[in-house]
Amino acid sequence: MIIKFLLPALLSCDPALAHLFTPLHPQLGRYEVCVAAASLADASERARGDGFRLSGIEELEPLDAFGTSGTYDRSALVRLYGGRRVKVVRGWRQTEGTFDSVTLVSPYPDAELRRLEPGTMSIVFRVPN
Repeated sequence: MIIKFLLPALLSCDPALAHLFTPLHPQLGRYEVCVAAASLADASERARGDGFRLSGIEELEPLDAFGTSGTYDRSALVRLYGGRRVKVVRGWRQTEGTFDSVTLVSPYPDAELRRLEPGTMSIVFRVPN
């Protein structure tokens, strides 16, 4: 199921990005990683409209933004950002059937860690209630 708030601006959901930036075998739930051309502000507004409670925008170091659970090359990610910080919004929502946690990231790396894309990456962790 694609997150409804990203559907209008959705470019693609990418299993390669999910493999890079999420745990390989989560104990509970599942991850979905999608990218959109929408700005971080626009993606955040859509998420709020869809019931997510969101933090404000944080500017983090790349390793803090993407965490340590994925298989990505940490040194390649740091080189890619070249001293730039990553803008991140985190949030959650609970519905009748699931608890969803979302991390919105901009700019985001491509799957080869060769360039930064100007849109927003959405990392969603969905756990059934």
